Amino acid sequence: MNYDVRWDATAENELAAIWLAATDRAAVTHAAAWIEGQLVQTPLRLGTPQTSSVHRVAFQHPLGVEFEVIEDDKRVIVRAVFTVN
Repeated sequence: MNYDVRWDATAENELAAIWLAATDRAAVTHAAAWIEGQLVQTPLRLGTPQTSSVHRVAFQHPLGVEFEVIEDDKRVIVRAVFTVN
């Protein structure tokens, strides 16, 4: 069963700012799409747990995301987006 992935407003704004400032916008677009695809299918296998098993951080160059998995609702909320080197 697929998960419903939602990007909160802060994460959307961070992603937009990163994309606008990027020298390789295609890489940012590709990374965001790859991350979202993984979150839809298997969010608890993506990245590493932080404060709990459902609060996680994942990386796909040039992006990193912080997200929360709400297993009972089959929902993922992306809380933050940042660049990685």
